[in-house]
Amino acid sequence: GQLGLKKISVLGHSVNASTEAPVNGIITRAVQTIGKTLERIVGSLSKGGLAIFMKGPQCQDEIEEALDRFGRRFRLIGDHHYRLPNSYDQRRLVVFQRLDSPPWARKAELAKENLVRIIESENNETYRNLKKLLAPRGIRKQLQALVFGQKQVSEMLVGLPEKCAAWISRADRNPPPEGSPAHLMWYQLAPPLYETLDLFGTSYPIVLVKIDEVPKWTPSEGLSAGCTLFVPFQDPENVGAVIRSAVAFGAAGIVMLAEAANPFHPKSVRASGGAVFRANLLEGPSIRDLPEDLPVVPLSNEGKKISDFKFPEKFGLLPGLEGPGLPDRFRKTALSIPISRRVESLNAVVATAVALFVWAQSQD
Repeated sequence: GQLGLKKISVLGHSVNASTEAPVNGIITRAVQTIGKTLERIVGSLSKGGLAIFMKGPQCQDEIEEALDRFGRRFRLIGDHHYRLPNSYDQRRLVVFQRLDSPPWARKAELAKENLVRIIESENNETYRNLKKLLAPRGIRKQLQALVFGQKQVSEMLVGLPEKCAAWISRADRNPPPEGSPAHLMWYQLAPPLYETLDLFGTSYPIVLVKIDEVPKWTPSEGLSAGCTLFVPFQDPENVGAVIRSAVAFGAAGIVMLAEAANPFHPKSVRASGGAVFRANLLEGPSIRDLPEDLPVVPLSNEGKKISDFKFPEKFGLLPGLEGPGLPDRFRKTALSIPISRRVESLNAVVATAVALFVWAQSQD
């Protein structure tokens, strides 16, 4: 206008991480720390673009903090010390270059590849199927599950990309990161639909994953060498937690008894820290149908001390159900975890984790 400037856009608001104003360079004075500024411009600065900081001489801590936080997204390409003309004032010109693509570029790329689906109605068939994955029946029928939380979502994309089927976000916020599987669909849900699906209130995209049907196991097949964990727990969080311990301590297999909650229930997956996707799972009978001649090591609050027990080469570790505990026929041979008299008992998940640890130590 009056200044005679052409091809200039002026933003009449502050810039934050969700701002999408495509630019190839950003120049800023020492108003905020470098890390906070990089956080604000991730929605705008293009891949290969420069973030130029006019800083004072004492900004080394800021540079190191920024590299710690954003080392995978930005690299330091310039750090120039200089003095202002006709002055003794020292300054530093710090330059970072962006390594990944901003959301606006990823959106355009995925739209071009026809990988984007916008879902605005709760009657949409895809959305109805996603909602069914919040319950065991839907998981069994579809052989799919939902993964929540930034850490577990990121680990799935990197560690098991072939199992990842779709990236589910609130509208078009937070597109799939660069390096995501080429086949990954992007479901953009209307905010109310996303909030219904976001069971844990993470506000972070959810990943839809494919799961394999759990093979059936019968007592006549016997047990593998080492420890096979029998899981009777009905609380999905307990199921996830005990699977995590079993994988951590090297159990040969994990038999989900008929009483147990689905190991791919969202609460199980979350409590397992993603270990459920790396576990050797088997589908077993009811705890009531386990034969007495099976080499089972039961756990109870009233059994013999586990520290005095010599584990066989192959056995099944059997904790009791939450509440009722073990069937009577297993109580006579049960082991217990010695604890202080100030505590009445350990919960079943903690007791199982301790027993797995004691067994694992005995193998060393």
